[in-house]
Amino acid sequence: MLSTPLATVLARRNIHYGWVVVAVTFLSMLISAGAVGAPGVLLLPLQREFGWDTADISTAMAIRLLLFGLMGPFAAAMINRFGVRRMVLASLSLVSGGLLVSLAMREVWQLILLWGFVVGFGTGLTAMVLGATVATRWFSARRGLVVGLLTASSATGQLVFMPLLSLLTEAYGWRSALGLLCGLLGVAALAMLALMRDRPADLGLTAFGEPAGTPPAPRPTGSVLAAAMGALRDASATRTFWVLFATFFICGASTNGLIQTHLVPLCVDFGVPEVRAAGLLALMGVFDFVGTVGSGWLSDRYDNRWLLFWYYALRGLSLLYLPYSDFTVYGLSVFAMFYGLDWIATVPPTVRLTAERFGRERANLVFGWVFAGHQIGAATAAFGAGLSRTALQSYLPAFFIAGALCLVAALLVPTLGRGAERAKPAPARG
Repeated sequence: MLSTPLATVLARRNIHYGWVVVAVTFLSMLISAGAVGAPGVLLLPLQREFGWDTADISTAMAIRLLLFGLMGPFAAAMINRFGVRRMVLASLSLVSGGLLVSLAMREVWQLILLWGFVVGFGTGLTAMVLGATVATRWFSARRGLVVGLLTASSATGQLVFMPLLSLLTEAYGWRSALGLLCGLLGVAALAMLALMRDRPADLGLTAFGEPAGTPPAPRPTGSVLAAAMGALRDASATRTFWVLFATFFICGASTNGLIQTHLVPLCVDFGVPEVRAAGLLALMGVFDFVGTVGSGWLSDRYDNRWLLFWYYALRGLSLLYLPYSDFTVYGLSVFAMFYGLDWIATVPPTVRLTAERFGRERANLVFGWVFAGHQIGAATAAFGAGLSRTALQSYLPAFFIAGALCLVAALLVPTLGRGAERAKPAPARG
C-alpha cells in the first residue's frame, strides 16, 4: 500500500493526505458515473439492434436509478461499518461484471437484470454518499468545496463520456463502448486499492482543518440495518428532512432521470444527429463542473437555502425554455450552458444543510435517505418520459412537467427557516 509512505512525504511539504483521498475518490466517481450515464447514449443502438421499444429500455434504466438511490442510506451504513475502500472495490467489481456479461445479452429481460438490477445495486453500494462521507470524515475546513468537487466528478462523468461512447458506438458498435468502460473501471479499482484509506486516524492524522490531537470519532458498531433505519426514524420526525427529500426528488426527476436518459433521443426526434446531441451533454458536463465546484465554494460562505432557491428556479426556467429553442445549434448551446451550470449544483448546499441540522456523525446516513428521494424522482422521470414517448409520440410533456416541478422546489426551500428545527446529533448505531 502506497498511502503510508506517500502521507509521510506529503506531510513534509505540509500537504494533507485528505487531498489524495479526494483525488482517488474523484477518479472513482468520475468513471463510475460514466457507466451510470452510458445507457443515455446506447438507448437508440439497442432499439435498432434488438427492436426493443423505449418503454422497455426505460424500465431497466428506471430500476437502475431507483436502486442507485434506495441503496444510499444502507451504503452509508456499510461504508461506516466496513470502510470506504472495501465498499468502493465491491461496487466497481459488480458494475464491471454486469457490463461485461451484458456484452452477450439478447433478450430484454437480460437488459433489465444486468443494467437494471446488477449495475443499479453495484453503483448503489457507494451512491452519492461516498462523496459526502469523504468530505465529512476527512475535512472540517473546505468541506463545501470538497463536496462540490466530488459531486462535480459524479455529475460530469455522466456527461463527458457521452461523445466518446457515442463515437465508439457509431464506429464499432455499442459493445466497444462498454468494453472501454470496463477497462476504465479496472484503472479506478487499482488506484483505490493502492491509495485509499478509510479515516485520517489510520495514518495518525486529524481531519483537514481540525486542531492536532483532536480525538477521532468513535467507530460505529451494531448492524447496518439498525443504523440506516435508526437514522430514518429520527430524521423523518422533522419537517426539515421532508423538505430536503421532496426537493431532491424534484432534483433527480429534472436531471438524471430526464436529461441524462432522454435528451439524446429527444434531440434525434427534432432532427439533431446522435453524436451532436451527445456533444451537447459533454458541453453541459464542462459547465456543470464549473457550476458545482462554484456551488461548493458558495455553500461555505452564504445561506444554503437561498442558493437552492436560485438553483431550482433557474433550472426550471431552462427546462421550460428548451422546447422553444427550435433545437438549433445556437438554441441548444444556450440551453446547455445555462442548464449545465445548474446540473447538480444543488448537492453541496443540500449536504451542508443535512450536516448542520442532523449532525456530522449521521450526515451521510441522513443524506443517504435524502438521496433516495433524488433517485426515486430520477426513476419516475426515466420511466415516465419513456412512457410519454411511446404513448404520446413526444417527450415534451415530461420536460414541461419537470420545469414546473423545479419552480415548486424553489418555493419549498426557503420555508425551512434559518437554523430552525435542528435535530440533536445521535451516535451512529451501524
